[in-house]
Amino acid sequence: MKPRNKSTAVVASRAMPPDALDYFPTHPWATRALFEHVLHDKGRSLRAASVWEPACGQGHMGEVLKGRVGNVILSDCFDYGVFAEVADFLWPVTRYECDWIITNPPFRLAQEFIEKALTIARVGVAMLVRLQFVEGQGRFNDLFSKTPPTVIAQFAERVSLVPGCLDPKANLPTAYCWMVWGPDHGIGCATRFVWIPPCRDELTQPGDYVSILPGAEVPAPLFEGDAA
Repeated sequence: MKPRNKSTAVVASRAMPPDALDYFPTHPWATRALFEHVLHDKGRSLRAASVWEPACGQGHMGEVLKGRVGNVILSDCFDYGVFAEVADFLWPVTRYECDWIITNPPFRLAQEFIEKALTIARVGVAMLVRLQFVEGQGRFNDLFSKTPPTVIAQFAERVSLVPGCLDPKANLPTAYCWMVWGPDHGIGCATRFVWIPPCRDELTQPGDYVSILPGAEVPAPLFEGDAA
């Protein structure tokens, strides 16, 4: 890992309020679905891989990654209090060597995150994005026509993300999908569309919806059957 980023841009980002950072925490089950229903055999090879999560927020996706891959690098432009590097992913000097980059990027910066990730990751990139990200002439011309994803994996079950917190009871209309650029991405790549079957109940684990911040007060479990 390279030294901690000390740029003035990063310091400025840290001073921004969290509600200005387009932060929508990811349900742990939605991250597990990437491994169970999208990556498949790639998931087994990830056991020895290094993965960078560059928009880790409070670490909900990062905690899942730690149980699935060999080495996890966590970073975010804002200091949320978790053990992570404070570094703006889009700042030119921010760069860590890694096999994969897996994250839920800020929606308004998703294209920029993907474009940079594709220049860094040695093996692949996986991004959780809103389904509406698939459309748009600008994105087609600048991104998809040049570097189409190898897989678009649409959740059959709604993934409801809310700003600033992880709410297991949320029920919102926005649809999400995983986009994956594997080793064979690029011009001429035939993008596959796959479904992620309903799997929330199957992939939700006790403790998923309690605080993971160091020293934070642990709230009561929010799912029936969660451990206290």
